[in-house]
Amino acid sequence: MKTTATTPQEYIQHAPEERRPVLQKLRETILSNLPEGFQETMNYGMIGYVVPHELYPEGYHCDPKLPLPFINLASQKSHIALYHMGIYANEELFEWFFTEYKSRFNKKPGMGKSCIRFKNPDQIPFDLLEQLMKKITVTEWISTYEQALKR
Repeated sequence: MKTTATTPQEYIQHAPEERRPVLQKLRETILSNLPEGFQETMNYGMIGYVVPHELYPEGYHCDPKLPLPFINLASQKSHIALYHMGIYANEELFEWFFTEYKSRFNKKPGMGKSCIRFKNPDQIPFDLLEQLMKKITVTEWISTYEQALKR
């Protein structure tokens, strides 16, 4: 969904009406469970959760003017997407999430490299996402990111 929204609240208000409650609940789930230090923002036209420059002055290697991204939440054409860079960068975390999701729904999650796609709002495992949010601290994410850059 292309948007001109400048705040997470505005982004949700611009989303299709039927998705707004789900996006709001996902946002609240992230905010309530994300370790201290991450900052909510708008980036890449989505709701973002980043490591601010105050904690990581180097910023994102693709564009150091941008803060280090960690999670993004987006309303896409046919689904709601949760982009979690920790899943992309940490194979153990990916395997944990994949296994836990499959045990709840008896099917694989719809996933890309760092994207979890939710096509059915009734099959969003909010309790599992609460756990996922708590799995990586800011310091751990910075370390994981820096190690990935060395590869």
